[in-house]
Amino acid sequence: MSMIVEPSGQACGATIRGVDLSGKLDDALITDVRSAWLTHRVLAFADQSMDDDALERFTLAMGGFGEDPFFDPIPGRGNIAAILREPDEKAPLFAENWHSDWSFLSHPPAGTCLLAIEIPPVGGDTLFADQIAAFAALSDERKDQLRALTAIHSAKLAYAPDGTYGEKDAAAGRSMAIRPDESANAMQTHPLIQAHPETGEEAIFSTLGYIIGIEGMAQAEAIALLSELAQWQSRDEFVYRHHWEPDMLVLWDNRSVLHKATGGYEGHRRELHRTTIAATP
Repeated sequence: MSMIVEPSGQACGATIRGVDLSGKLDDALITDVRSAWLTHRVLAFADQSMDDDALERFTLAMGGFGEDPFFDPIPGRGNIAAILREPDEKAPLFAENWHSDWSFLSHPPAGTCLLAIEIPPVGGDTLFADQIAAFAALSDERKDQLRALTAIHSAKLAYAPDGTYGEKDAAAGRSMAIRPDESANAMQTHPLIQAHPETGEEAIFSTLGYIIGIEGMAQAEAIALLSELAQWQSRDEFVYRHHWEPDMLVLWDNRSVLHKATGGYEGHRRELHRTTIAATP
């Protein structure tokens, strides 16, 4: 059976059927997957029977493992982290703000994979915002203004010891193995608007939170601009809401979309296994 691509009908995203990612991955299949990924930005592979070995094989085939700071891997693995929430957990929902994974690194990951391990019967949708579409919809004058800006990224608001997922968060009993560290205070710059390295399409790269300022701009002015832009980046017309199913693998392109978690599954356990795909050389 050949690969079937079912577009979501929303801003981005597609469901993939007719492929088996649990075993050997031939070059032709990976070529087809990459083509669909670059077109739709977010792919949901339905009805998969994958284990952690298969998740690793797929990640390697798509470009190799990316760097993953601030998460401890699951036992016996070096590159798989558990996105986990226990049914009685009281800590705030993890990753409920828009972001692009690890944008504060010098070489942020090209993509992220999430494999469904335990899916609650309700809630837990993941939202994606197409940043190529968001940039394309701006006026030419606004595009030129944003192209001239260099953003200052940092993990400090999230992963420093006094950050959102720092020492106070650990005390709240979070089940995920997050490891805050002083290294989160480091800063890294990236152009605010970046051309996708594989398609050449321009996208707004990351958003307020991991971006803490703009080079050469007063902080108050920078935060005001970033706050206004963040509202634009997440407008409904740019958003795809993904509904999880058991036995599903989701792959998204960190270079072209933002994402955020949603709740609504209180009293149920939810677990997904996560890898990142290395930055495009």
